Amino acid sequence: MLSWSPLALHFNLQLKISALLLGISSALKLTVPSHTLHGTEGQPLNLPVDYNFNITVSDIQIIWLFEKPPTIHIFLLSAVNQSVVPDLEYMHRFTLSPPSASLLIKHLNRSDEGTYIVKINVHGNRTISASGRIRVTVDVPVTKPLIYTEPPFGVVEKRGNITLKCAVEKGTRIVYQWMKNGNPIEASANYSFSVNKDTLSIAPVVKEAIGNYSCLAANPVSAMESDTIMPTIYYGPYGLTINTDKGQKVGRVFTLDKGEAVRLYCSADSNPPNIYSWIRKANNSTHPIKYGRSLEVASEKVTQKTEEYTCSAYNNMTENQAETHIIVIIIPKVSICLLILWKRFQPHKGMLNQCIINVNISIKCFWGKFILFLLCLFSLQLYSRSCRSGLKQITEKHKQFQVSSRSVSGSDVIQGQDRPGTIYEVVRHIPEQHQEHQEGT
Repeated sequence: MLSWSPLALHFNLQLKISALLLGISSALKLTVPSHTLHGTEGQPLNLPVDYNFNITVSDIQIIWLFEKPPTIHIFLLSAVNQSVVPDLEYMHRFTLSPPSASLLIKHLNRSDEGTYIVKINVHGNRTISASGRIRVTVDVPVTKPLIYTEPPFGVVEKRGNITLKCAVEKGTRIVYQWMKNGNPIEASANYSFSVNKDTLSIAPVVKEAIGNYSCLAANPVSAMESDTIMPTIYYGPYGLTINTDKGQKVGRVFTLDKGEAVRLYCSADSNPPNIYSWIRKANNSTHPIKYGRSLEVASEKVTQKTEEYTCSAYNNMTENQAETHIIVIIIPKVSICLLILWKRFQPHKGMLNQCIINVNISIKCFWGKFILFLLCLFSLQLYSRSCRSGLKQITEKHKQFQVSSRSVSGSDVIQGQDRPGTIYEVVRHIPEQHQEHQEGT
């Protein structure tokens, strides 16, 4: 006969009890939402509950309780089979339809926020129970945000700061997100936020801060975005340039044929728009010409064969000023065409002396010398003294660069730049020479 020790009997009893409890718990399964349910004030909210069992039962009891911090439990209603017994205080606010255990809150109030407890008892050969907890929040939807700007007028870049405030009339548990041109803004050297991010500070203001700003206000039950605003930022002038409506422009040199007129246009990036003025420099003196973005230059009104025109751009808000200039040279059209051809057919390095030294002269170099010969022929024999004077200036400049280039042995670089080896490239360097002459005088 098998005998059991007291310890073995105790262990066997624990196994039987555990098996019995496991069978009871598996006989009734209760499922409730594991996440928090977010409700809207004034709207209904359903608390879904699902349960099932695998035993034969005669009665099903459902009980709902509301838990208020810290440990107060308020009875809401109960049901046995199809009979519902509500608490008279809450009978008009909660609905239960057995055998479903889901609870409907008809009209949410802020006071309905909290934890709801459901308990189900099923009775057959024995009574088994299961319970669950559901967390509920109640929020007020947010209204459309409005953005307030401080200061309300514009600011000058790098001198002022801008503060944008996002305000909503109604809403609870609001989370703010700032957008620029439809993209979220992150904190950086120029952007910073208040603790709850309802305020955006731009400090210091820079030109790159220009854009369409909006504020997104959201909570668990709603989201609204404000209208976009564009803060006024004064900046500039930047990138001042002079352009022409016709003619040949090389760098800051513009060639004009006799009898022609050209209109020069001055432009720069700026807010507000710049005030433009034009100055002509001739005979070692300056002569104000006019105000405005454009200037018309006629060859017959040019007192010298080479004149310098300066455009000045002034921003009256930033109080910044910028200047740029252009050299106008009176030269026949054929010479202009030859200059273009020379640039097109010149050797890769543009060094005429290398072509002369090199025994195996390339075809391109041959054409370069040929074009140069034609240019000299036309300039010396077919055109006026004024045209020859302009060519002489270009030729002298070319010789100066050649002499300077020979002083640097075995190098193609003069002061960090490629040596100009063509008449076309010499023309491109005339503004620098002319500017040095003006500064020296």
